[in-house]
Amino acid sequence: MTTDLTGKTIVVTGPTGQVALPITRALAATNTVIGLARFSDPAERERLEADGVTCIPVNLADGDFTAVPRDVDYVINLAVVKSGRWEVDLRANAEAAGLLMAHCREATAFLHCSSTGVYQPAGDHLLRETDPLGDNHRAIMPTYSIAKIAAEAVVRTSARQLEVPTTIARLNVPYGDNGGWPNWHLECILADLPIDVHPNDPNLFNPIHEDDIIASLPALLDAATVPATIVNWGGDEQVSLMAWSEYLGELVGRPPRFHETEASIGGVTVDLTKMHELVGPTTVGWRDGLRRMVAARHPELLAPGAG
Repeated sequence: MTTDLTGKTIVVTGPTGQVALPITRALAATNTVIGLARFSDPAERERLEADGVTCIPVNLADGDFTAVPRDVDYVINLAVVKSGRWEVDLRANAEAAGLLMAHCREATAFLHCSSTGVYQPAGDHLLRETDPLGDNHRAIMPTYSIAKIAAEAVVRTSARQLEVPTTIARLNVPYGDNGGWPNWHLECILADLPIDVHPNDPNLFNPIHEDDIIASLPALLDAATVPATIVNWGGDEQVSLMAWSEYLGELVGRPPRFHETEASIGGVTVDLTKMHELVGPTTVGWRDGLRRMVAARHPELLAPGAG
């Protein structure tokens, strides 16, 4: 039976982030949502509070969760710190996850958002959950992959030690009305800046729209176990970075320019067999999702009849 996310008390970390913001707002419509972040921008906090989110300022690197209620139904850990400083990023991403699990150890389930950036680069090989891990994103984010791997290890240990049912979902390329990596490429196109592409063609990924991310939450929480369930989290369609950039160019009437360099991320495409068993298929096609993204962020630029 799939978890019913209605009338629950849910802690969400990083609620102002690109992935977490639409999730937090969607959950707040039918649940009591507690958002944990630094909230350095008062406007972001005000927007969340207007949506009914209880905002509690927390610096994850400090690991102090004393202001957070312990009696919650679910915890969804979506925060990510990418300072590039090892001490900060290991504390904020790995140590903080374990400390939060200990604080909310009575929760029905803990969903930890990891990344397919934890895998050893493997070209166009379909990566399974049991494949080797490695420093995938080092070329552009030196601490990211290792901090994510460390966080997974901490969460796995805490799940067993605290007996907290846990799912670790390795997210591929999230995008939607709130932005994402494809939106960064859109901005490059609009600024006539070259888009970096790895020489290891075909640079395939599994982009997943925020609607599908939100729709999969109940099943991912329902899949939580001890030891932790680990599952890839991506869209059903494999798409190359170049293909989605070219389509974005068509939508706004400006062709992209590409710059081939090894100082970029090569393709990371994943086997979704386990996700389909637990969650089912995704529903938003990548072209439709990207068109919606452009319409949300630059409606004035959509070329007539594009898409």
